[in-house]
Amino acid sequence: MSNQMSNRMSNQTIICRCEDVTLEEIQNLIAEGLTTIDEIKRLSRCGMGPCQGRNCRPLLMNELARATGQDVREMKMPAFRPPTKPIKLGILLGQAGREENCQERADRGEGS
Repeated sequence: MSNQMSNRMSNQTIICRCEDVTLEEIQNLIAEGLTTIDEIKRLSRCGMGPCQGRNCRPLLMNELARATGQDVREMKMPAFRPPTKPIKLGILLGQAGREENCQERADRGEGS
């Protein structure tokens, strides 16, 4: 994102579509003294949605570079963590497979 493009974007331009973070929110965080991708990510959740920053990270980096004078190539990349997926509580409780065993017994006509 060039300086010229940034000047044409509205403050309400969405930078992170997954987490609904606007350019104005990013600019406010930078004005408060945040200067790294990780700092902004932690406070705004920018880059923490389903796309894991694939869409918004370049926009965030360019805005940081524009506002702080940093070189995008020298910016430290944020910590990457795999997206989470829901798991059943029974798995956490060590009861994996118990539901299936109960159903099998019920199918055979046995009590629980």
